[in-house]
Amino acid sequence: MTDAQISIEPINNKKGRARFVDLGRAFAARLDHSVPQLRSEMLELVDPAKNPFFGHARAQLFIAHRAGKPVGRISAHIDEQALKMPEEQGFGPGAGQFGCFDAEDQAVAEVLIATAEAWLREQGVKRVLGPISLSVWEEPGLLVRGQNHSPMIMMGHHPAQYQNWIEGAGYTPAKRLYTYDLEVAEDFPPIVQRIVKSGERNDRIKVRRVNKARWDEEAEIVLGILNDAWSDNWGFVPFTPEEVAYAGKKLKPIINERLNMIAELDGKPVAFMLTFPDINDVLKKIDGKLFPFGWFHLLRWLRNPQGAGMRVPLMGVLKELHNTRLASQLAFMMISAIRKEAHETFGSKRGEIGWILEDNKGMVAIADTINSSINREYVIYEKHLSAAD
Repeated sequence: MTDAQISIEPINNKKGRARFVDLGRAFAARLDHSVPQLRSEMLELVDPAKNPFFGHARAQLFIAHRAGKPVGRISAHIDEQALKMPEEQGFGPGAGQFGCFDAEDQAVAEVLIATAEAWLREQGVKRVLGPISLSVWEEPGLLVRGQNHSPMIMMGHHPAQYQNWIEGAGYTPAKRLYTYDLEVAEDFPPIVQRIVKSGERNDRIKVRRVNKARWDEEAEIVLGILNDAWSDNWGFVPFTPEEVAYAGKKLKPIINERLNMIAELDGKPVAFMLTFPDINDVLKKIDGKLFPFGWFHLLRWLRNPQGAGMRVPLMGVLKELHNTRLASQLAFMMISAIRKEAHETFGSKRGEIGWILEDNKGMVAIADTINSSINREYVIYEKHLSAAD
């Protein structure tokens, strides 16, 4: 039953976007194990003038009010890049998304989701996927397992009741995403060590650190491989040149040369693995605010993230090497080099790999072989919209 006290405010200006972001932060602050994200980054995420995602996407933000009090929020968005992809690959023609979802209770959730659906339907959307906030490359999926510990860098954290509210609105799972926990201090199994040593004896293979002095070029290499390596994956949406430049700029402050690798075959870059120290450790201390002293603590920590957890958010091998023994060998070589650096140089004890698609057999096999285990599960839901009333 619709709550007559609930009203919806479309957000269309800078002040509204600030309230939208602050409301999300307020909801996150209530959750056990939540980590306050940088407010400046969250504002930039929803700003069409700053986020190149809006160069190929349009979005509408909404805030729900009850008796004058903000009680929830949601985004509805359409990505033109995603519309060009085959439907069997996740998105495709007629697909829209919702994200940035927070609600005080089920009644608010129902109104917010219905509002997002109505806006999307008006735009010609026939199938909705979510939550995705805002791009699949940012925070895709709803956390349905793993609320009992804090998320690592660039991973969402949601209360358990959201699952029932979204499913109650008629959404069903489209795809599950997993993150895997890894004991960094432990050596990999003997079979992995043998594979790595065999690769090290192969003169055609070179695994090197990224060169931060020429990071712009390295970022183009990494994201170019990513666009090729992931192009057949479910949910893939290619990075545009503007997004490649933007991502390179955003990632540079957290790139440590010892923790990020590019693999070359006969001198040609064919694979990469990125690893980020878990900046959430610092964000807890500065409450997600850079001023007045947050910048100082953050920069000092990034120079030497001793004891930090490590997350591997992205890796890729060129498609021409997929389904070959060399692809898994390169992956094992890179992750072995990064594990050693993380433990011996920075004293890390824990790592996290992912997200990984539930049916990505190659990556699941690698995660299993190095004795990692699933610690968080996210779900991207979908719903087919009926014709407008």
